[in-house]
Amino acid sequence: MSKRVVITGAGILSPTGIGVDEFWSAISEQKSGIGRVERISATALPSNVAAEAKAINDNTAKDYLTKPQKKSKKVMCREILLGVISANLCIDQSGLDVETPDAIDHERLGIEFGANQMFSPPVVLGEGLYARDADGNLTVCTEDGKFRFDQWGEHGIASMDPLWLLKYLPNMPACHIGIRAEARGPNNSLTLAEASGNSAMGEAFRIISSGRADIMLCGSTGSRIHPVKCLHAALWDELASYDDADPSTWCRPFDASRRGQVVGEGACTFLFEEEEHARSRGATVYGTVLGTGSSCVISRDGIPDQRTALANAMRLALSDADLTPADVGHVNANGLGERQADLNEAAAIRDVFGDRASTVPVTAPKSFLGNSGAACGTLELAASLFSLRNGVVPATINCNNLDEECGLNVVRGGHLAIENKVVLSVNVTTNGQAAAIVVCGA
Repeated sequence: MSKRVVITGAGILSPTGIGVDEFWSAISEQKSGIGRVERISATALPSNVAAEAKAINDNTAKDYLTKPQKKSKKVMCREILLGVISANLCIDQSGLDVETPDAIDHERLGIEFGANQMFSPPVVLGEGLYARDADGNLTVCTEDGKFRFDQWGEHGIASMDPLWLLKYLPNMPACHIGIRAEARGPNNSLTLAEASGNSAMGEAFRIISSGRADIMLCGSTGSRIHPVKCLHAALWDELASYDDADPSTWCRPFDASRRGQVVGEGACTFLFEEEEHARSRGATVYGTVLGTGSSCVISRDGIPDQRTALANAMRLALSDADLTPADVGHVNANGLGERQADLNEAAAIRDVFGDRASTVPVTAPKSFLGNSGAACGTLELAASLFSLRNGVVPATINCNNLDEECGLNVVRGGHLAIENKVVLSVNVTTNGQAAAIVVCGA
């Protein structure tokens, strides 16, 4: 018999603040985390607008790290750091005692974590891995101020920090978190871009429901605010730009005037726990995980099919939860803000919900969180989960002129009071990988 899985903790590090209270406060006020980039110089970048987690910098990060983690910070890139901090917040918020001997069975505590892919060595110029002079200029593999790739093998490798790789491996968030929590159960890392968070939660759900663990720290982290990553986004994605318009209005999912996505960053970790185990330690239950699903659809010509992948993932998650579309209180959409991506998703929702697609409430948290890549799934589920605790579905901001071609009931203009606390949350990547999760709020 499958075990019931409940959510008993959350560590949220978002562009709108740190922790559950700040996160919910921003949602309730419909406050956006999108603005002008401050952490890095953006003068030469395609866009200087992003959703930054401004509360975490070199000075404040140490306040959220344990003593051993402070020593390891030098081998944590921004993305790893955000993930580790979110897990620390989750452990504290959940009341899970990972320090007292025998308080929990550490053999049955595991980690599932999603992250964006690391850089390859020639692409890490923006992180300062090469030898530099006092003014920060490159001192190797350069000629007339230009980087020489042909000199990299002979002169560049020897100048690199021998620990540089530890700073970028996408499995390192799970490693640092596992060390802190002494988690000796299942441990896995996923790099599925926007589908990472829901996939990580899906695997954690399966592990507990099958009896292989009692507790799983599961989450995802992502930062796309980096000189090289911003250039990648400009080359691969459709980025929003509205000249002199307020940057907080730039991400407009399902709006007729939408022009593209806004890059972002953040991290969120949930504590998934077997229900009886949670009850026995007196934990607060924030929600129950009912089912998950995933799909990847690409044609024989290599063309991703987001619509079919999304529909497959949603149907599988509902089937896993033993629910029908009529049982869903609202849909937490990927809501990228790119015209074709939004149309693909809207079509998938219509495919699954049929006649109800025009009435089921839909929300799109990227409108105030931006697109952090791997962190999307967990952060966006948190927006629904903690809004449902307050009896509402969070509004999609900046959707002032709903695109009628989408045919969806996008919650906008204010939060929607709701009694049905079942949320279907879904994300999809450019490459056609989709993942969905069904959760019932407490």
